[in-house]
Amino acid sequence: MSKTLNRLAMMTMMAGVVAFGITAVDARPGGGKSSGSRGSQTNVAPPSTSTAPGTAQPMQRSVTPAGPAAAAAPAPSMARSLMMGLGAGLLGAGLFGLLSGSGFLAGLGSLAGMIGFLLQIALIGGVIFLVVRLIRGRREPAMATPAAGMARDGQSAQNPMQRQMMGGLMGSGAAQPAQPAIQPLNLTGDDFGAFEKLLVDVQTAYGAENVPALRAMLTPEMSAYFEGDLSDNEAKGVINKIANVKLLQGDLSEAWREAGGEYATVAMRYAIADALVERRTGRTVEGDLAKVGEVTEVWTFVREPGTAQANWKLSAIQQVA
Repeated sequence: MSKTLNRLAMMTMMAGVVAFGITAVDARPGGGKSSGSRGSQTNVAPPSTSTAPGTAQPMQRSVTPAGPAAAAAPAPSMARSLMMGLGAGLLGAGLFGLLSGSGFLAGLGSLAGMIGFLLQIALIGGVIFLVVRLIRGRREPAMATPAAGMARDGQSAQNPMQRQMMGGLMGSGAAQPAQPAIQPLNLTGDDFGAFEKLLVDVQTAYGAENVPALRAMLTPEMSAYFEGDLSDNEAKGVINKIANVKLLQGDLSEAWREAGGEYATVAMRYAIADALVERRTGRTVEGDLAKVGEVTEVWTFVREPGTAQANWKLSAIQQVA
C-alpha cells in the first residue's frame, strides 16, 4: 500500500512540473536562459573568472544575429548554362524522335545531315566562346587596377582598404565587414556598487512584477524578455516570488568601450530564495521562500559613454556551463 502511495505522489509531482513547465531553479529572472546582447561581443564567450570558472553559454535569446548568413551556392557560369541548355535540347529532340517513331537521332543518318549537325555545334560553341571571352575581358581591367597600383609601390598594401582589396583578390571571398573598434574600460568601486545594487533591485522588481521599475533598469531587449516571462507566469496562474537576494562573490570578466556604449561583464554568485506561488490560492507550487539557494551567472551591463555610474542597465544574462 505504501509503495502505491509513493508512486502516486511521485506521479502527481511530475505532472505538476510538466503542467507549469517551470522548475524552481529556472523560475528566477531570465528563466535560467542565456539572453540579451553584449554589443560586438555578443557572440564571443566572455573570459572565465574565479567566480565563474566555466564557460558562459551562448545566447539563446538575442536580437543580435548569431553570425553571417551562409554564403549562397555559386551560380553556374554562362558557358556551363548554355552547354547544359544545349544538351537538354538535344536530349529532348532525341526523345521526341523516339516517341514519334523516327529514331533517337532521326535526320542525322545521311552524310549531309551529319555535317550540318556538326556545323551547328561548332557555331554554337563559337558563340559561347565569344560570350565568355567578352565577360572575362570586362572583369580583368577592374581587377587589375588595384594590383597594378600595389606593384608600382614596390611593396604590399599598407592601408586597411588596400589590404581588404588584396584579400579579395587572393581568393578570401567577399570583404568581411570591419569589426567595431573596442577599447578597454576602467571601472571604479562605484561601478561595482551599481552592479551589486542592480542585481538585488532587478530580482526584487521581478518578484514583485513591477514592470515600470524593470524598464528603468533593463535595456529594451531584456525588458521585453522579462515582460514575456511574467506574461507566461500570469497565463499559468502563478507568481514568481523572490526573497533574500544577496551577492556572495563577484569579479569582472571584461569591460570595454565601443561605438554606442560602454559594457561591463561581471560574474556573480549570489544567494536567492524563490518559489512559484498560485495567484488564486497562494499555494506554493515549486520552490521554497524559506530555503535560500545559490546561483552563479554572468551579467552584462551597458551605459551610454560618459554617463554616471548610476546609469548602468542590464543588457544580458548568461548561464555558466
